Amino acid sequence: MERRHLECFLAVASHGSFTSAAHSLRIAQPSLSHTIRTLERDLGAPVFRRLGRGVVLTPVGEALMEPARQVLHGFTKVHNAAERVTGLASGRLEIVAVTTLAVDPLASFVGAFRSRYPGIEFSVVDPENAAAVVDLVRRGRCELGLTEQGVSTTGMRVIELPRQEVLAVLPPTATRPASGALTVRELAALDLITTPKGTTTRIVLDDVLALAGAPPRIAVEITHRAAIVPLVLAGAGAALLPSGLARDAAALGAVVLRIDPPVARHGVLVRPTGELSPAAGAFVDLVTRWPSVAEGTALP
Repeated sequence: MERRHLECFLAVASHGSFTSAAHSLRIAQPSLSHTIRTLERDLGAPVFRRLGRGVVLTPVGEALMEPARQVLHGFTKVHNAAERVTGLASGRLEIVAVTTLAVDPLASFVGAFRSRYPGIEFSVVDPENAAAVVDLVRRGRCELGLTEQGVSTTGMRVIELPRQEVLAVLPPTATRPASGALTVRELAALDLITTPKGTTTRIVLDDVLALAGAPPRIAVEITHRAAIVPLVLAGAGAALLPSGLARDAAALGAVVLRIDPPVARHGVLVRPTGELSPAAGAFVDLVTRWPSVAEGTALP
């Protein structure tokens, strides 16, 4: 029996389905099914009972749950002890982050951390949505997570991230108002580019436009966030983006304006309540000491 067998078992038990568990583990479903069959062969009994598209634990599966958690925790303790000995000279840290926070501030955090501990490797996971970040950390798939403030973080420790101003990003041909700012009502009159409903980018846009009492004029709805700035630069419409992404767009020629009244988004770092690995502990310490984003950052 291998560690991977137990990780797969706990993932299926948590999700109640092979399809969802395979997606969360980022492996093919046939591979996951083979792993569970191998585990059941080793145990000499099935651990799941198939019910339609889902599964439930058998009595053997129920009995295996707690020992499996303890074994994986033991692996973590062994790994943590080795990391302490090496003094962060090597290791791996898995972080899950929503896309916008992965760009800013996570990229800066990782850069600063690796400057000090170049032997630490990072794996940054892209979740299905903001709530999935907490789920992945809670289940131990990732040790730390960056998500939006307001998501349920029950059972987690939470650290607020630097405040990010949200800015309007318009095509290069747009006229810059004398005030240098765009009212919410003026924003509502623009053709907009955004992500689908339920995503963090769309939630921010809908909340802002609710102040004007007007529905958004969605010109382009796209799941690929990386395509938003190219679409704006091509003249397809305007977008709302965090300050870091907005400044990058301005450097490419986009017109970037503040919103009146100002709009900000607040992210959080979530971590389990138990002991962290040395790498994760050092990373949390870096984030805690990170200077807040200065108010009134100059626009390009």
